[in-house]
Amino acid sequence: MTTVNVSDRPAHDLKADALVLATVETAGKAALAAGHGLPRGAATHVAAQLAALQATGSAEEVLTIAGVPGVAAARVVLTGLGKGTSRTTSFDHEVLRRAAGAAVRSLKNAARVALALPTTGAESVAAVAEGAALGAYRYAGVRGPSAKAGKGVTAITVLTSDARLKPVKAAATRAAVLADAKAYARDLVNTPPNKLFPQSFADSVKARNTAASAKVTVKVLDEVALEKGGFGGIVGVGQGSVNPPRMVTLTWNPPKAKGSVALVGKGITFDSGGLNLKPATGMLTMKSDMAGAAAVAATVFAAAELGLPVKVTGYLCLAENMPSGTAQRPSDVVTMRNGTTVEILDTDAEGRMVLGDGICLAGEGNPDAIVDIATLTGAQMVALGARVAGIMANDDAFRDRVRAAADVAGEASWPMPLPTDLRSQLDSGVADLAHKGERWGGMLTAGLFLQEFVTEGTPWAHVDIAGPSYNDGSAWGYTPKGATGYGVGTLLSLVEDYAG
Repeated sequence: MTTVNVSDRPAHDLKADALVLATVETAGKAALAAGHGLPRGAATHVAAQLAALQATGSAEEVLTIAGVPGVAAARVVLTGLGKGTSRTTSFDHEVLRRAAGAAVRSLKNAARVALALPTTGAESVAAVAEGAALGAYRYAGVRGPSAKAGKGVTAITVLTSDARLKPVKAAATRAAVLADAKAYARDLVNTPPNKLFPQSFADSVKARNTAASAKVTVKVLDEVALEKGGFGGIVGVGQGSVNPPRMVTLTWNPPKAKGSVALVGKGITFDSGGLNLKPATGMLTMKSDMAGAAAVAATVFAAAELGLPVKVTGYLCLAENMPSGTAQRPSDVVTMRNGTTVEILDTDAEGRMVLGDGICLAGEGNPDAIVDIATLTGAQMVALGARVAGIMANDDAFRDRVRAAADVAGEASWPMPLPTDLRSQLDSGVADLAHKGERWGGMLTAGLFLQEFVTEGTPWAHVDIAGPSYNDGSAWGYTPKGATGYGVGTLLSLVEDYAG
């Protein structure tokens, strides 16, 4: 875990492997941003280097210079904030996150990093701290004994004149917890599918809980218990694999809780499509089909670590969707946890089946609200692209509350409707419900299907993260290539909102 601290010491005087400063774009040229804290000679030297390198100060432009006179750090890293002047002190929090993340992500063999970016209060300090800590993430991978690991960032110090204020110190603590939670979610998603399957996912949760002094209660339902409990959706999806399904429940239940929130995560540890087999290229990122469950697990642990006064229950719906002689068939009819019968039309639309059972189970606990999060539909990416999640809900006010939490976290999202005229697409001639509608509006009919399993009167939101959960392109900002950890920030911010 990377430590995050705040300090009011002068930037030039702090011994670190790297000092990160910000630049702004002014008339097409880069200038040092406010808050750098350098003495005149050092600032003049940096300005000359920026001119020599023809820096622009554009957002996320990162440059490194060494041997700055009067600066104790061995390297000075300059990260762009975009349009502004050397006197601009207020920047969008997401701009600060990305700038800090891009700078730290660029570093190699730097254990201690200090950042002196423009900050005006606890929220902007939090943004810098979060971006830096998230940018420090590295996935170790599965490597042989001869592999040499690079030296990663282990300590981050955010420089601010407000370092002695309690809200600023608390912001640094939260940033470290959030980054560690996102790192856990990223590690789970990045793990190869032969190493992460339903039982090993459950084992990982148990191991993390032990390391965290068992603040969270963990319960695991195996395939026998799932069959006996009437979880026909998750049993049907998992029946084709040699790795049977699991339903993992994590509960953080503090004394005098101010409310209760249930989080349900899709956890398909590998999605081949089942008998409706995906094309070969369509499987390349399908180890990430459990990103929703990863986000839920990480959020529950983060809520416990921060001691938030809200009961948070996470439901991890874990299965591996594989073709075999025992696999689920199109036209099968299964009975869900709440007794609803569902006709299977496409075995590659399996996520809604495991979530349906998870939402039923969550409703039995009578929470104040339910949020499910899932890499559910390709239609989400068609509509919103690779970086923006879609949010649907049975209650507009609650949908807006979830979106507001996403905005606070810097996780891009967009509200989507649940049109009642599309509901007829889910009618079945042989069961209570068909599990898939037509191609057009596929993200919306998936949401309509899930809504069928929500307890009446319970606010519920569905977050489709098919695009933003996994970055198949180049790294950017604080987002690495591969797993992003999307959703942890949104869910944690929502729980904090319930905590008041």
